[in-house]
Amino acid sequence: MEEVANKGNDHGPEEEEKKKGTKWVPILLNGVTMVIGTIASPLMSRLYFLHGGSRKWVASWLQSAGFPILLIPISILLLRNRPQKTPFTLIKPKLLMASVSLGLLVGLDNFTYSLGLSYLPVSTSSLIFATQLAFTAIFAFVIVRQRFTAYSINAIVLMTMGTVILAVRKGGDRPPNVSDGEYLLGFFVTLGGAALLGFILPCTEFAYTKLSKVITYELVLQFQLILTSTATAVCTLGMLINKDFQAIPREASAYGLGETKYYVVLVSLAITSQLLFIGSLGIIFYTSSFCAGVLAATLLPFTEVSSVIAYKERFTAEKGLALALSLWGFVSYFYGEYEKSKSQNMAPSSADNSV
Repeated sequence: MEEVANKGNDHGPEEEEKKKGTKWVPILLNGVTMVIGTIASPLMSRLYFLHGGSRKWVASWLQSAGFPILLIPISILLLRNRPQKTPFTLIKPKLLMASVSLGLLVGLDNFTYSLGLSYLPVSTSSLIFATQLAFTAIFAFVIVRQRFTAYSINAIVLMTMGTVILAVRKGGDRPPNVSDGEYLLGFFVTLGGAALLGFILPCTEFAYTKLSKVITYELVLQFQLILTSTATAVCTLGMLINKDFQAIPREASAYGLGETKYYVVLVSLAITSQLLFIGSLGIIFYTSSFCAGVLAATLLPFTEVSSVIAYKERFTAEKGLALALSLWGFVSYFYGEYEKSKSQNMAPSSADNSV
């Protein structure tokens, strides 16, 4: 896969090989962070709505409001660079504007996700949101010239079939007190949110590779800080218009799990959502936007199992079939990547033999 971190830089073969060898540590760390956020964040969002929470803008706001956490790693990097007399790289104006623009879209995406999750079980919402991989593939092809393979196309077709199955059999897992109209609204809003995320990920990779000559991890953290603070500002505006700040104390006092646990749920949602952001943007930095989309989609079965265990959600036949099609699509993608990697590794050796 295309290496975002090394684009635009010329290195000798030995140095490049050394970078490839050491890069797996940050990839693993960001991957673990993304795993925790991907699984825990929707569970916290659904827990908020299950026990009396009803403010969509509040749930949306919390998905990015944990951005002050980023000041910790940014401060550590700043202090680490100072003794070494290494200048701390500041984000450039073009990258700054890109992070603000994407932050506006992320704020909208947060709202679509919260709105959909208020009407759908976590398992169904996760299955629908898995289609973001298909949207990511399409937008990555257009924006960053990601190459399609027969395996990628097969994965897109299979996931689309799974989503259609869920749409046709919409009554199979409809939660109590949710009408058919609300269920369909949740379905299509979640699908729209998946499409928007599929657009945001390649745009982030484009910003990394085209708007700055040198991209470091400290720049990625600054990029994320500006992006998530902008998304928080968008959701704050929605909360002010909807008068959600005044409603929070009333909602907390009537919350089914108690007032204290209400605030624990809110804080947990903010933290886990920020972990998801950190992991996702880190994976994009070290690999590609398409890889981040694939990893998010690969975590689907774990989110499914977690929601069934935690909330006793029904695992219907339609969900099982949709999940099987999705997993089939993921396997197809990974096999395609394996074949592509194998052919790329064989090409240099063939060229050497011909000399």
